[in-house]
Amino acid sequence: MSVINLRETIMILDLHQQGLTVSAISRETGIDRKTVRKYIERGLEAPAYGPRKPRATVIDPFASYLRERVKTYPGLTGSRLLRELRDRGYTGGYSAVTDFLRDVRPPANRGFEVRFETPPGEQAQVDFAQFHVVFTDEPTTPRIVWLFSMVLGHSRLIWARFVMHQNLPTVLRCHIAAFEAIGGAPREVLYDRMKTAVIGEGQTEGIIYNRALIDLARHYGFHPKACKAYRAKTKGKVERPFRYIREDFFLARSFRNLDDMNAQLRHWLDTVANPRKHATTVNEVFAEERRYLRPLPLAPLKSVLKLERRVSREGMVSVGGNTYSVPDATRSRTVEVHSLADEVRIFENGTLIAAHPVLEGRKQRRVHPDHRRALTPQHWPQTRGEAVVVKPAGDTVLQRPLAFYDAIGKVLAQENRP
Repeated sequence: MSVINLRETIMILDLHQQGLTVSAISRETGIDRKTVRKYIERGLEAPAYGPRKPRATVIDPFASYLRERVKTYPGLTGSRLLRELRDRGYTGGYSAVTDFLRDVRPPANRGFEVRFETPPGEQAQVDFAQFHVVFTDEPTTPRIVWLFSMVLGHSRLIWARFVMHQNLPTVLRCHIAAFEAIGGAPREVLYDRMKTAVIGEGQTEGIIYNRALIDLARHYGFHPKACKAYRAKTKGKVERPFRYIREDFFLARSFRNLDDMNAQLRHWLDTVANPRKHATTVNEVFAEERRYLRPLPLAPLKSVLKLERRVSREGMVSVGGNTYSVPDATRSRTVEVHSLADEVRIFENGTLIAAHPVLEGRKQRRVHPDHRRALTPQHWPQTRGEAVVVKPAGDTVLQRPLAFYDAIGKVLAQENRP
């Protein structure tokens, strides 16, 4: 039984509709009678085909790896997974990865957002985001760390740093480090209503900013601006990078400690985030925007937060959750502490008696060797002037064999006999 084309099929059906018999149609067309009869019974019905065997694709060898990664870390981005596949020998393109991910996790239904553009050098947006982490140096101690992020509104350049807390000295240090890194300051910095920036809102004077933040703004020549209450989307350019950092950097990584975490973050910002593309790369747009930033001031910031603190019996002063030494010769039990952005200065009756760099984290002790002259030299480092930073250590329990406690029990039993 032969296979005929569409034109011959239509001819058979037309002749059949005119009343010709199968034999007559066969003689007229030269097509076998069995074939004529089959196509009259079938009509113009589309032929049925069996399922086509799927073709092998370049993503197939990595399919199980991608499924496992998305199952374990659903938020991982396609670009992050592409980099991981490249390290495993993948030679295909980005679209093959994203097409596969669409089948594994359907995209979320998102509403429309209004996009607005910022002139170069006009605005940066600042905020904190909370991250939960377990450092491999302290595998039994879950910690909360905070990500300070500053994003330039025009180029979308990201500067970020993980810190242990959100107090005022940390906020000042992060601003200073960010301005130093980008080589200037924008005309305006937009804040959420975080307590370190906004301390209240008056009935007549409007937003009341922290005095130290005002000093910082005057020093670098920018204008602080708080976003409107309940309008967090006005800070979208900094909120979106938080999600980007969480999904493309933070997930599925391990960190030894805070320093290692920030070192990995800096490498990711330099090699992945800031070279990323919008219309052009972020770095290329920033190279143009940088010319519009306000130049850095020549003198360092001298904004001071003055505190009164008591000296402990060990000759230590507590500031920001950490303790700093004062000289053994200190007589006053109460001293004045000047907390700067990057330094802690301690005064006794108006005289400077100690200066320490600010410690990150909490429950750390910094002891300057010159403050403890009574101690023997072997307690201090060989390099003169090098301070000792003592980090907190957990309590330890001395482990002994059970036979030891059994022997003690027998002795006590003998002593208690009447």
